[in-house]
Amino acid sequence: MASGNLPALEIDGARVAARVGLEVPEFRRLMDQGRIAVLCERGTGEDAGTWRATFYHGRRRARFLIDRCGRVVDVD
Repeated sequence: MASGNLPALEIDGARVAARVGLEVPEFRRLMDQGRIAVLCERGTGEDAGTWRATFYHGRRRARFLIDRCGRVVDVD
């Protein structure tokens, strides 16, 4: 678990890079520079315990659904 009751969510950078059309080194460089935006949303109601992480680069988007066990279960 990360701070408080929030889990440490991990998504392989290579998966994200591929979805936004970047090579891994370029993706990591842009992440370090804060040029990849990330939105992390916690599920509520019947989706409680799940998370959705969305990465934005330019007009491209990579969205990942994470289950209660921390596994990526869906990619958009």
